[in-house]
Amino acid sequence: MEIPFYKYQGTGNDFVVIDNRKLIFPKENSHLIQKICSRKFGVGADGLLLLEKSDTADFRMVYFNADGNLGSMCGNGGRCIVHFAHYLNIIKKQTNFEAFDGMHQASLADGMVSLKMNDVSKVDLEADHLFLNTGSPHHVQLVKKLNNYEVEKKGSFLRNQLYGKKGSNINFVEQIDDTLFGVRTYERGVEAETLSCGTGATAVAIAMFELKKTLSNHIQLKTNGGMLSVTFEKNNLIYQNIYLKGPAILIFKGHWEC
Repeated sequence: MEIPFYKYQGTGNDFVVIDNRKLIFPKENSHLIQKICSRKFGVGADGLLLLEKSDTADFRMVYFNADGNLGSMCGNGGRCIVHFAHYLNIIKKQTNFEAFDGMHQASLADGMVSLKMNDVSKVDLEADHLFLNTGSPHHVQLVKKLNNYEVEKKGSFLRNQLYGKKGSNINFVEQIDDTLFGVRTYERGVEAETLSCGTGATAVAIAMFELKKTLSNHIQLKTNGGMLSVTFEKNNLIYQNIYLKGPAILIFKGHWEC
């Protein structure tokens, strides 16, 4: 059996995307997902996205980490699957879709995808970091000399030692100016640094506002894969109307033989 696939990237966070409206993909086969995502033996990706039918929205997004396990919300993946739905003529310029953490709205304009994230009502402030959930759990920590920081080593340690088997994504941040922050993220499920993380960028923007490192609610995030922007409103201690915006690009398409 041949399975058509599409390779996407959103600021370097790359995905294999499959139209699974006819349920052709054996999503219980974690070994297959691992193999497809392998950079040595497969297509190579940070994760795999399935676009499926939904009874309550334009479509449903199912996300798997590169380790083959079902993932939580993926911001860059969400932006890429919105572009894919537009490519398939399922949607036009606006959409509502279903994901792991509930319903999301999104829009496309000028090659950019703006994705509405769910509200954030709790931000935990610890001695040297913040912790919050933006659809996926995120540890946010300010550091110096981000470009030379040992993200793989220190990210792996925190992901496993501080958060245990369930884990957390680990974001290291350096302020560049009033509204611009550099971000590098170690992602659970990938178990490595990725070039960009959308839910991580969202978490960093909120965390920096919470720490009063910026007074702006329109924040730019510089990742190793490119620029993302996050806007939000804070009402009665709750972060609402959170939007993650950035490019989503179809790289190539092919067929996987099972």
